[in-house]
Amino acid sequence: MINAYAATEKGGKFTPYQYEPNTLGDHEVEIEVHSCGICHSDLSMWQNEWGMTQYPFVGGHEVAGKVLAKGKHVKHLELGDKVGLGWHKGYCNVCDLCIGGDHNLCPEQEGTIIGNHGGFADKVRAKDTSVIKIPEGLDFNTVGPLLCGGVTVFNPLMQYDIKPTSRVAVIGIGGLGHLALQFANAWGCEVTAFTSSSKMEEAKELGAHHSLNSRDDSEIEKAVGSFDLIISTVNVDMNWDLVIKTLKPKGKLHFVGILEAPLEIATAPMIMAQKSLSGSPVGSPSTLRKMLDFAARHNIQPVTETYKMSEINEAFERLESGNARYRVVLERD
Repeated sequence: MINAYAATEKGGKFTPYQYEPNTLGDHEVEIEVHSCGICHSDLSMWQNEWGMTQYPFVGGHEVAGKVLAKGKHVKHLELGDKVGLGWHKGYCNVCDLCIGGDHNLCPEQEGTIIGNHGGFADKVRAKDTSVIKIPEGLDFNTVGPLLCGGVTVFNPLMQYDIKPTSRVAVIGIGGLGHLALQFANAWGCEVTAFTSSSKMEEAKELGAHHSLNSRDDSEIEKAVGSFDLIISTVNVDMNWDLVIKTLKPKGKLHFVGILEAPLEIATAPMIMAQKSLSGSPVGSPSTLRKMLDFAARHNIQPVTETYKMSEINEAFERLESGNARYRVVLERD
């Protein structure tokens, strides 16, 4: 029996919930949950913002724990290993994308909390490909937010072969952005933060060499032609034509935050300077492994607020308020 916390209706309170899992599959792993981050995607699913939530809803896709049981064909993990589980709990492993290493783009991917029960529980199960061994140097409360937010901002550094000599900007210093600053700095890049005036000094403490007031067009204009890559983590509209002007020729504006409104831009500046717009989800299992190794090597850690699993409703209230700094983590009681 798995003991979890579930919401039985849209935006409802999380209450204790038990369910009986199926027989453990040959390629499945059962994880004893030690901590689980709460991501904004959990909030969106809880409130059924995407119209696909199934209730009772057991969220949690930033899971850190230990291998409690494994199927007979699981080869890369042993009982007691420290492991993590992110947004995906499984892939088909046979399509061209999976075979090519792009599991995160697999059309048959299984979401950890989409149609499944996640890590707001004492145990959770997933396919072996999705379960990542945690390197030494990362503790349970640190690693959870890296498994979703961390890999989301690390992925573009890998995908676009960003060099240590590159100039990288990050728009928005929140749950994603504060990690993007740390990764880009440790990558060796010159890093600029687009943020509100109240967060400029904090952005520099997190790894930014420079900061720009994202609400002041005249200040942004000073950076025209500056950046090889801009990672946007926000969901609000900006003067995107002006932002694109801050890219160098062949520069990329990359979205990891989902905008609330359609993007409207002038195409001529894109064409004439061969600039690109792009986006990406979380990373593949291979990218997850590299990201965790990189984070351990460079002591990259999320800024977190920690609650007990039994305090899940208070934790969701904190996240919903928008005042959390910067990731909320549940640890087992």
